[in-house]
Amino acid sequence: MEENLFPKNFFNRHSKLVAPDLIGCYLIKKNNEKDQVKGIIVETEAYSQEEEACHGFRKITESNKSLFGKPGTFYIYKSYGIHHCLNIVTDKENFASGVLIRAVFISKKNERLASGPGLVTKTFGVDVSFNSLEVLKNKSLWISQKDSTLEEKDLIQTTRIGISKAKNIKWRWYLKNSRSVSKRLKGDRTPKLNNHLSF
Repeated sequence: MEENLFPKNFFNRHSKLVAPDLIGCYLIKKNNEKDQVKGIIVETEAYSQEEEACHGFRKITESNKSLFGKPGTFYIYKSYGIHHCLNIVTDKENFASGVLIRAVFISKKNERLASGPGLVTKTFGVDVSFNSLEVLKNKSLWISQKDSTLEEKDLIQTTRIGISKAKNIKWRWYLKNSRSVSKRLKGDRTPKLNNHLSF
């Protein structure tokens, strides 16, 4: 398992602070001793109990209780009963706050392979069996710190996708120079193949 260099209490912050900081970090899934999938997180969304789009807005339930759990753990749910979505719990216990991993760039693979939350979990083989696992302390699915520092100008901040409430909150971030983003802001052109950031 690779060394994690995250600052202490990295996940003990509001989801809108953690979400942009996760862009550029590595998502790694170890299938066995010889096989692992590794990619760069290029798009995230923040959700928090204080706004209606969050699963924990109304109350804690059996299905969302892990979102109220320990910061730095996974919250995984099935969207519309079809595909799983990978989230990281943030902020504090007993308060619903999390970051959805929306898109990941995987080197030497089709650039659109993991360009959406359902495609991320499909590509990495993630299901509810990973729910509530600690992000930095398990040997099968984890996040590793980024190699280089991204600046604010490298990211686009915009509204979230596929929600019917709290639609105007700009809690989605993506890496401007990535071609693996699920959906770009209107007017933001997809970078040319030889111009996009490669990690």
